[in-house]
Amino acid sequence: MKLMYINGEWAASVSGETFSVYNPANHEVIAEVPRCATEDVHLAVTAAKNAFESREWQSLKPSIRGNALYEVAQKMRERFEELAMVETLDTGKPLSQARSDVESGARYFEYYAGIADKMFGETIPVAPNVIDYTVREPMGVCAQIIPWNYPLQITSRGVAAAIAVGNTVVVKPAEDTPLSALKLAGIFSEIDVLKNALQVVTGYGAEAGAALVNHPDVNHITFTGSVGTGSSVMMAAAKNIVPVTLELGGKSPHIVFPDCDIEETVTWVMRSIIQNAGQTCSAGSRLLVHSAIKEEIVSRLAQRLKNLTIGPGVTDPDLGPIISNRQFNRILAMVERAKEQGARVITGGKRALVEAAGEAYYFEPTIIDNVSPSSEIAQEEVFGPVLTVFEFGTETEAIQLANGTAYGLVTGIWTNDISRAHRIAAKVKSGQVFINDYGAAGGVELPFGGYKKSGIGREKGVEALQNYTQLKNIAIKIKPAED
Repeated sequence: MKLMYINGEWAASVSGETFSVYNPANHEVIAEVPRCATEDVHLAVTAAKNAFESREWQSLKPSIRGNALYEVAQKMRERFEELAMVETLDTGKPLSQARSDVESGARYFEYYAGIADKMFGETIPVAPNVIDYTVREPMGVCAQIIPWNYPLQITSRGVAAAIAVGNTVVVKPAEDTPLSALKLAGIFSEIDVLKNALQVVTGYGAEAGAALVNHPDVNHITFTGSVGTGSSVMMAAAKNIVPVTLELGGKSPHIVFPDCDIEETVTWVMRSIIQNAGQTCSAGSRLLVHSAIKEEIVSRLAQRLKNLTIGPGVTDPDLGPIISNRQFNRILAMVERAKEQGARVITGGKRALVEAAGEAYYFEPTIIDNVSPSSEIAQEEVFGPVLTVFEFGTETEAIQLANGTAYGLVTGIWTNDISRAHRIAAKVKSGQVFINDYGAAGGVELPFGGYKKSGIGREKGVEALQNYTQLKNIAIKIKPAED
């Protein structure tokens, strides 16, 4: 049985209860972990608060914190294959994608290690006899609610940023995929400076997650997940007047013009919808394509998708399994409702049969055409390898389609007309815009977050540190000299 990590030690839940963690590739049990509840969360938050308020932590030089975070990155790379295998077994994703996640996780610790001693304040000119300056101070105890699709990468990006500027952290990983966060806690346990700075509690969202976001000693909440749960997190935070960073998903468009590099465009559109079997908030799930090249683009995409390999993540296929039967049924139901409303499935649209899948489920990569822009499948996040196609004739129509959902996370623009690219980039309501590229998950340095219901605040890059610090202004009046 795996144990949770509190106050630098491994522990079972207070109740002694556990729950099973399943391999999505075959639905076999791979671990038992503590089923944490309110008492366990209280212990974790108290430990984080005590660590934050300790003389040792408060007097620690930022450069020492940075060196310790860099050591985390080194240890992650030393255990590269072990971490990648754990991530693949836990999430089902192809092994090569899990390896990329380990590297991204290490890069977050590396990146924020270098920033730890570079959080500068400013001086403000007020009057000749006043010296006014600002400092950025840590929030305190930061709660991190981690989703199941990129557990190691998202845990790393939040924990590294928060600790770099002097906070301590309590992580609640998703109940479906808690193992890599526990592996990361194991690395922290080996580094004296950081041993008590991270707590990891495992459990269900309605129990451990709710207890964490409602705890009065939590000073900041970072949540990545669905809009519905994000709204609940925000309401809980409001009761304690606690700031939140929310990354809530997307319905991201590719906008494709006739003068694009067709082969490059098709490659990236395909990659952005099959990554992690489409279970990605930044998935390019809407293809907005000019009528002049729609047939060619869709035909090439369909052929590429038909030739993809599907199977268990450990065999490193193009697509792995859907995380759970519940999620598979949701994807299938959305596709079936779209068909009932007149949509046309060009390829895919059903369960993929995989040998030795057991009770696990796989879904064929899917293209759906003849979709109403107002329909459910055009508006709501499917979170599966399902691409919907829309046709446009003018830039104005393309922009209207791109902005026509409640989300605004990522946009891809495919054109060799740089003026057109800039015009559209200025008008789309999207937190990230890629021109002739699509790399939302690849850039540790790039601020990531969305407009509208895609969330509040930004992860990644230097911008993320604004979430984890609060600004203090200090004014000093200088007495005149006595003659």
